[in-house]
Amino acid sequence: MPTKKISREQLRDALALIGMKHEELAEAARVSPAAIAEFERGERVLHERTFVAVIEALEARGVEFSDGGVKMR
Repeated sequence: MPTKKISREQLRDALALIGMKHEELAEAARVSPAAIAEFERGERVLHERTFVAVIEALEARGVEFSDGGVKMR
């Protein structure tokens, strides 16, 4: 099964699209706010389980990831 991953830009765009802050996403995905902020700045590589949790939290709020972009479902 392929690993779910998104780019830093997709994360940034998704957060802007739904008006969500790092802290809110961290709580929803049950990861640290620092991990999210550091990934977005290019200072950290996320583990697969963290990617999955972040993506699922954003998708639960209507974000759809496709071809390097983001949009609302």
